[in-house]
Amino acid sequence: MAAGQPRDAAAVFDALGTDYEEAFAGSAAHRASLEQLLEVMPPHGRVLDVGSGTGRPTAQTLVDAGHEVLGVDVSPVMVDIAARQVPAAEFHCADIRELTLEDGAFDAVCMYFTLLQMTRPEQAEVLRLAGRVLRPGGHLAVATVPLDVEGVSGTFMGQPVEVTSFGEDAFTALVEDAGFTVLSRTSTMFVPAVPAAVPEPQMFLLARRD
Repeated sequence: MAAGQPRDAAAVFDALGTDYEEAFAGSAAHRASLEQLLEVMPPHGRVLDVGSGTGRPTAQTLVDAGHEVLGVDVSPVMVDIAARQVPAAEFHCADIRELTLEDGAFDAVCMYFTLLQMTRPEQAEVLRLAGRVLRPGGHLAVATVPLDVEGVSGTFMGQPVEVTSFGEDAFTALVEDAGFTVLSRTSTMFVPAVPAAVPEPQMFLLARRD
């Protein structure tokens, strides 16, 4: 359990900055998920990257492949880093639920570990939002830490956080309930590149909007 009160996502990731990228940049599963997404993307597609962080590897990989990326993150520090690191993409500091986005405007939506500091109803809401802004047949790449926990306080890279998630089957069902067909599901264990890190479970889904 963490010492101190849990912090909201903006405060946590403002504090982490590029340390987050350094800790997780070695994720082969994340990069494999992006490669899967690229295989089903149309040429010059539009991608919404929710929780875009430092812009790497997600936005960088997508723009390098010729796609247009709009990244959205609640952390102003992360948005500033991403704008400098991936100038070919566009980044906004905002809560995704408060942006005005056109229905069917994107070919793909990425949500890599974006939902963990949201409540279960909020996670369902954001997944439904992804379905709304995707064109019919568009794709969702989403990743989570598949643990059946709700409102659990802990420490993430030295920052006090409150985490909510679902087990593997329950999270898959949540994505399906939001209007998606799950095309692939990959589960793995990853050890972040930080001192005293322990393996954490990760699950990556690729889904198509029905």
